[in-house]
Amino acid sequence: MKKLENIPVEQRKRTNPLAHVFDEFMAFCQSRSLFMLHYCTGCGAVELPPVMTSRFDGERLGISPMVSPRQADVLLVTGYVSVKTLKRVILTYEQMPAPKYVVGICSCTVNGGMYWQSYATAKKLSDYMPVDIYIAGCMPRPEAVISGMRDLMEKIRTGKAQSWKDYFRNYDHYLGQQQRLFGPKWQTPTDIIGEAEHYGLITENTRGEHTRLLEQHQKRLEPLEMRL
Repeated sequence: MKKLENIPVEQRKRTNPLAHVFDEFMAFCQSRSLFMLHYCTGCGAVELPPVMTSRFDGERLGISPMVSPRQADVLLVTGYVSVKTLKRVILTYEQMPAPKYVVGICSCTVNGGMYWQSYATAKKLSDYMPVDIYIAGCMPRPEAVISGMRDLMEKIRTGKAQSWKDYFRNYDHYLGQQQRLFGPKWQTPTDIIGEAEHYGLITENTRGEHTRLLEQHQKRLEPLEMRL
């Protein structure tokens, strides 16, 4: 095994012009098969039923609703996010398998919207997790939601929707923003550092002062005791 580990691996560019055809086909299929987890945090959730029902029929575009983060590709945050709710949004995002995408709906996810003066709401969603598409409005109509989803599909097809990698590459920054809002003992059950190593996305910004603070307070998950 040691001899095998010492064998140099040479990365060669593919010269066959047809080599990328299958990759492009896979990206096209992925962009047309989106499982959407709608986290209905605010009033923007009102626009989702008409998006998915007969008049606009989002499913004809390959967008299907999903109720579990474990099987979802797209996280829709639909409206203002309170500090208490943001914890659940981050936990949901971290449970989703990669590649994953975040869509912020309503002006509240952009700059706080009409709640920009509220001490209890987060003002900018992208401070705490990477956001691929913002759909501004108070509230955006179903046509705007469909248009935003089509923009996301195009970004996926062309390989430009890579913000999920930023969460691993710049995890210390995002964790610092979360600790600033939730307190220094904030933690989630997901091993982000382990996932970053798995995907080969460890950078100098993955670890830092905030991850070191997390390691000081982090507790291992223990199974719940069942009592009758």
